[in-house]
Amino acid sequence: MDKNTITGIVLMGLLLFGFTFYQNKQYQKQAAYQAQLDSIALVKQIQADSIAAVEAARMKSDTASVAHVAAPVSIYKDSLLEVAHLGEEQIVTLSNDKFEVAFTTKGAQPYSARLKDYSAYGGEELYLFKPGMSRYDVQIYAGESISTDDFIFTVAEKTDTSLSMRLPFAGGGYIEQRYTIEEGSYSVKNYLSFVGMENVIPKNVFSFDVDYFVTMPRMEKGYKNEVQYSKLDYYFNGEKKPEAIAKGRGAQKRVDAKVSWFAFQQQFFSAIMRAPQEFASADFALNYFPEDDESHNLMTGEARMRMDFEPGHSETVVPFEFYFGPNHFKTLKSYGQKYEKIIPLGGWLVGWFTRFVIIPLFDFLHRFISNFGIIILLMTIFIKIVVLPFAYKSYSSSAKMQAIKPEIDKLNEKYPKQEDALKKQQAQMDLYKRAGISPMGGCLPMLLQFPILWAMFRFFPASIELRQQSFLWADDLSAYDSIVSFGTRIPLIGDHLSLFALLMAVSMFFYSKITTASQPGANDPQMASMRFMSVWMMPIMMFFICNSLSSGLSYYYLLSNLITMLETWVIRKWFVNADEIRAKLKATEGKKMPKSKWQQRLEEAQRMQAQMQREQQKKGRR
Repeated sequence: MDKNTITGIVLMGLLLFGFTFYQNKQYQKQAAYQAQLDSIALVKQIQADSIAAVEAARMKSDTASVAHVAAPVSIYKDSLLEVAHLGEEQIVTLSNDKFEVAFTTKGAQPYSARLKDYSAYGGEELYLFKPGMSRYDVQIYAGESISTDDFIFTVAEKTDTSLSMRLPFAGGGYIEQRYTIEEGSYSVKNYLSFVGMENVIPKNVFSFDVDYFVTMPRMEKGYKNEVQYSKLDYYFNGEKKPEAIAKGRGAQKRVDAKVSWFAFQQQFFSAIMRAPQEFASADFALNYFPEDDESHNLMTGEARMRMDFEPGHSETVVPFEFYFGPNHFKTLKSYGQKYEKIIPLGGWLVGWFTRFVIIPLFDFLHRFISNFGIIILLMTIFIKIVVLPFAYKSYSSSAKMQAIKPEIDKLNEKYPKQEDALKKQQAQMDLYKRAGISPMGGCLPMLLQFPILWAMFRFFPASIELRQQSFLWADDLSAYDSIVSFGTRIPLIGDHLSLFALLMAVSMFFYSKITTASQPGANDPQMASMRFMSVWMMPIMMFFICNSLSSGLSYYYLLSNLITMLETWVIRKWFVNADEIRAKLKATEGKKMPKSKWQQRLEEAQRMQAQMQREQQKKGRR
């Protein structure tokens, strides 16, 4: 080890010793400083605690002194209103053979509504709204702004069918809410009266506000179906049908026009409020609870209305009417206010067929048969018999197409190229003419049946008659049937498997196989695509759609498909002779058949299309 190395090591040791000594001194100074700060903080904390204790003792002494002299602060200028604001509410009930409506003296308003002839899914009592889940509030300026929901009314009169509650004013007069019911009715008549208040309500008050909020619980088996068929309706006098918002999703609407009535409509039950003198304007809103809501609520409807008011009268009576009941077509129609229009029966054609054919037939059969599965079967047979004259042409055309299929296949072999498509179509048209087949003969009759299919699609999910009616494995024909419950939601299918929907899809598959087997164009890619859609895609799509819909609807479509296949087989077996058609073709072979005007127009359109394609091909080559 040389001299320079030893010198370097010594210097490094001195530097390390010096740095350690310096750090130790700094640490001692910092510790002393921190101890000083801690001592100061402790002294300040002791002082603060002492001051707080003295202040608390002083405040306690001051409060005790003030308690002997302070008076309660009044919220309302009117002494009787102040008393009514601090009162205790009572629950009073009116009941008939249809429903039981409870009223609370707090705000003199409906408190709950229970329907006696119906039950919620699972067998529980059916409440249109449960206790405390509604609010009916009148707001008016009577020397000061008041809301009736803030006061306890006194019961002035109570009978088996009527109830009167009053809110008196020290300045004279009172507000009265009177409710009456009738046996055999779901209606509650309400009379809002301002009596002797001409000197209490100022002469420049020309309106008052009415709020009506209702929270409806879930009542049906399937949440998705219940939400899909719930909505808020409102009606203008003189119109053919009400307007609707919030169909299956939350929505709100401001209406700056006179409204006759509005309805918070669940799938099968409604709470309707009508103003014979009409609401001057309204704000409507409807919002749905999520499926996993712990309170098992479905939706909350809100309506804020304005009513016109004429001041200066010794007594002003404003009538209202409530409907708490089922969405039963004849029941709603009996009130003469177009309430029945809230039931979704389709457009004018479909709705007409439903109102004047399906519903009367349904009611007629129900008079003699209690099993709704049998009723649907008989309805399906009846409808099939009625439309058979139209359907016969379609089935007959399909049978004839199957008879000439070998000839069609020969044409496909003769004209395999795309550029010969026009010649092939002309040859096919000539073949149809010789066989007595109308190309549109199979389409138009089927189009005429679509309104019936759509009418049934609208009728079954909205038919309260099917609600909680069991048939075979289905416990409720108005809801989906479930033979398998997955316990979790699967995309497209949901959390269950409907056997009626599955059987309907299978029957549609076989029916499509039968009908497409006779169609020409086996080598045509476009026809192959159409067959794929008809045979495979349509049954699968219908299964996904119907899996969560009414099992009664799937059952009807299943029966319809089975009966249609039977009709097709009978027509092909006994009404269409394939040998006669082939003989007719052979007899007319080589003969020039007269062309109809429709065939001439079709051929002209085909020639123009072929010419345009040739011109486009020439441009493409350039």
